[in-house]
Amino acid sequence: MSVRLNVVTIVVKDYEEALKFYTERMGFEKRMDVLMGPKSRWLTVAAPGQDVEILLQKPDAEAHGSEHAKTLSGLIGQGTTWVLGTVDCQKAYEELSARGVNFTESPKRVPWGIQAVLKDLYGNTFALVQVAQHAATN
Repeated sequence: MSVRLNVVTIVVKDYEEALKFYTERMGFEKRMDVLMGPKSRWLTVAAPGQDVEILLQKPDAEAHGSEHAKTLSGLIGQGTTWVLGTVDCQKAYEELSARGVNFTESPKRVPWGIQAVLKDLYGNTFALVQVAQHAATN
């Protein structure tokens, strides 16, 4: 059996503001945008050259049922920390900061390399990590 991760979900308040943040500020590209009913979309973004896509999911009572939509709404900004890899943390930090991305921690050396921490427009946390050479080869 072969299984691989294709799509992960971030719960958002608004499709267009989320799409704008991830494409214009984070530099991701829009991959899919398909209507899934009158108010729901299958809207994905991904870093250029990356297979795994992020599904931007807006809770909708008609599509998800009112109770599940309420549960999903409570998850906005409550996601676990995602790790974004980079070959140059300082340079990526400077480029993303210039685009208006909010960093809660500037690049600093940590046991696994160099790391900065950012938040998306809803408060989800991302660690931007440049892995140390010895850690990458072990």
